[in-house]
Amino acid sequence: MMQAITIEVNGEKYSIEVRAKMTLTELLRDRLHLTGTKESCGTGDCGACTVIMNGQAINSCLVLAVEADGCRVTTVEGLSKGGQMHPLQEEFINVGAVQCGFCTPGMLMAAKALLDRNSDPTIEEIKQALAGNLCRCTGYVKIITAVQSAGRKMRGSNNGERAGKTAAAAG
Repeated sequence: MMQAITIEVNGEKYSIEVRAKMTLTELLRDRLHLTGTKESCGTGDCGACTVIMNGQAINSCLVLAVEADGCRVTTVEGLSKGGQMHPLQEEFINVGAVQCGFCTPGMLMAAKALLDRNSDPTIEEIKQALAGNLCRCTGYVKIITAVQSAGRKMRGSNNGERAGKTAAAAG
């Protein structure tokens, strides 16, 4: 049985018919051709399929596409804007947090959800946010370092924006 849904993915609205049992991962990969979201375990244990839905990091393999009707979803493809990488992407590269790359999209999305809430997380908060994302290539140290560094960059750019707005308002 097919059902019509409307979903916003990476800022673009889609009206699409989906099978009742289609997962959000399947919709993103097979129908919208956004293959950065990976499916590995299919049971919500590995985090490779992590996306942000309505501001929360979720395992897209555990969500039916019909449950995402009316929702806003951000995938790893939605991180960069106008050819400019997100600070998280830059820092994952700069500190060598990318190994084989399979877990990277999920790690990036879990980290982005955290930094959107708190751009200055503690190491424990980073570990907690990434706890549902498994990586078999690293010891997580470089991933944690990348998240901390991206948070600093994000705070710096936000402070610069605030300072510019304050100066403009004062002028």
